[in-house]
Amino acid sequence: MQTLFRNPLAGPFVLGISSGASLGAALLIMGASLFSGFIGFSLFDDVALAMASSMGSFLVLLMVLTVSTRVKDTMTLLIVGLMFGSITAAIVSVLSYFTEAEKLKQYIYWSFGSLGNLSWPQLGILCFCVAVGGLLSVISIKPLNGLLLGENYAQSLGINLKKSRYLIIVATGLLAGAITAFAGPIAFIGLAVPHLTRQIFQTIDHRVLIPAVLFCGAILMLLCDIISQIPGSNTVLPINAIPVFLVHRSLFGC
Repeated sequence: MQTLFRNPLAGPFVLGISSGASLGAALLIMGASLFSGFIGFSLFDDVALAMASSMGSFLVLLMVLTVSTRVKDTMTLLIVGLMFGSITAAIVSVLSYFTEAEKLKQYIYWSFGSLGNLSWPQLGILCFCVAVGGLLSVISIKPLNGLLLGENYAQSLGINLKKSRYLIIVATGLLAGAITAFAGPIAFIGLAVPHLTRQIFQTIDHRVLIPAVLFCGAILMLLCDIISQIPGSNTVLPINAIPVFLVHRSLFGC
C-alpha cells in the first residue's frame, strides 16, 4: 500500500478493509437480532464471526475496486478508501449506541484482538487465505519495484498498471480481511513494520522487503502477545495496546 499510493502513512486500514471487517463482526454481534431470520449462524459461533468479518471486508474491497475502474489517480483512490472506512465506522457507532450492554462488551473484546482461541479448521482457512495473498504479493514484486520510480517508469518496463493495481489491492484485501476476521482489528502493525524493516535491511527492493516484512511482523506480534500475557500474572492486556509502545521504543529509543 505504501508503494502503490506513494504514501508512507498507507497501510491495511487505508482502503477501509479492516473497518469493513469490523462492520461485519458488529452486524453479527450487535445486530444479530435484526438478521436472525435470514442467517443460520449462532451468535457465539467463532466460524460465523470470522465469516461475517470476512464478508464485510470483501464488501468494502468490492466497492473500492468498482470505484478504481473509474478513478486512475491512486491518491484519489486513497481518499475513497478512507471515506469507506469512515462510513463503516459510523455504522458501527450507531449499532454500539443501540445495542445491549452484553453484546457491546462481546464486540469490544473482539476488537481488542487476540492470537488465540482458534480451532484447527479456522487455522486451515487462515493459512489458505495467507498463502493465496502471499502468492499474489510475490507476483506483484516486479510492478511494485517499478512503481518505486513512478508510474511512467513502470509503464516503460511493460508493466500493466491497471492489472497490477488490481493484484495489489486484492492481495491486500485478502490478507488484511482474513487476518482481521480471525485475529481481530490489530492496528499499527501494518503501518509500522514496513518502516522498521527498511531501517533494518537498508533496502527498498520488494524481493527482500516482502518476506522480511512477513517475518518481522510475525516476530513483533508474537513479542506483543507474550507481553500482553504478563508472565506471572493472570491479567491479559489487550494486544492492540502493545505494538504502539514497542514500535515507539524501536523508532525513537524512548
